[in-house]
Amino acid sequence: MARFEKHTWGGLALRGLIAIVFGILALARPGASALALVYLFGAYAVVDGIFALVASYHEKELGGQWWPMMLVGFVGIAVGVFTFLRPAVTAFGLVYYVAFWTMLTGILEIAAAVRLRKVIRGEWLLALGGILSIVVGILIATRPGAGMVTLVWTIGIYALVFGATLLGVAFRVRREEHHPRSVSPTPA
Repeated sequence: MARFEKHTWGGLALRGLIAIVFGILALARPGASALALVYLFGAYAVVDGIFALVASYHEKELGGQWWPMMLVGFVGIAVGVFTFLRPAVTAFGLVYYVAFWTMLTGILEIAAAVRLRKVIRGEWLLALGGILSIVVGILIATRPGAGMVTLVWTIGIYALVFGATLLGVAFRVRREEHHPRSVSPTPA
């Protein structure tokens, strides 16, 4: 299990830090143009997707269930690439893109937390981040007329909280490297 943790905690921490930086930038510049927000969102989605793919690759090497994180990665990259290819369409539909991506990420993060419950203590932080993602996605989808500034604030706050939960999980995984929990295998 220590090999899994050594490959994973740094990637989780980096994803958390990127989310926090994105959140701070979004909150610091809420009046920025819609196009700037579109490109910022696209960059964040691609970078987060790449890190999720790297995490899925490490999980696959170790024989674990890698597909949920790989799906998060592909969805993030696809949404990010589409954002750069069609920024005008993205600006119009950004509310729904963000809502869909956030809810899907939340579902897959909960799936990962369920899988990690026998590996680390504090897996509930990842589940909490997943639940938060789903709630924020629903709020964004049901209130599309709230305006771009409100969307920026919502995304910024979400990114800060989600990044903090990823950092929490990363440090729990890191701690398990030094103090592994003995878990008896459950029958299949």
